[in-house]
Amino acid sequence: MSSSFKEYIRVIEDFPQPGISFKDITTLLQNGPVYKEVILELARQFRDHEIDCIAGPEARGFVIGAPLAVELGVGFIPIRKSGKLPGETIEADYDLEYGNDKLSMHKDAIKPGQKVLIADDLLATGGTIATSINLVEQLGGIVVGAAFLIELVDLKGREKLGTIDIVSLVKYD
Repeated sequence: MSSSFKEYIRVIEDFPQPGISFKDITTLLQNGPVYKEVILELARQFRDHEIDCIAGPEARGFVIGAPLAVELGVGFIPIRKSGKLPGETIEADYDLEYGNDKLSMHKDAIKPGQKVLIADDLLATGGTIATSINLVEQLGGIVVGAAFLIELVDLKGREKLGTIDIVSLVKYD
């Protein structure tokens, strides 16, 4: 199946606050063949990379990262908001395009030297992903790339992510 993924993404203006143009992927996720195609395309882009595990920030990073991990045959590591993980964690603050928050990860989630792919639905300002990279690196992991369904190009998020391999399937200016 070949399709333009953009046509399956609903845009909702002024959500969650005035001036934000929210890219709603739930309409894409509801279409099983298209959702599967997204995961297969991201897997194709990273299949030749050496990847030990995939990490994804909640919540929409889970719906991209977990099936991508299954497709690539590697484990998935959830990156959660503060206070949501039951074990011993590390944390880092980050800024969103419309606020700020704190992310956490289990201290034993990554072993030093493991190669990690970060996966999320959206690359915007890069704050969430830069913080995810920071958490992985604090544990001694090596981030080899980042996979996204959507990239908001005008927000220049990829500039915060250094030299890692970045793939985004749909771009909005």
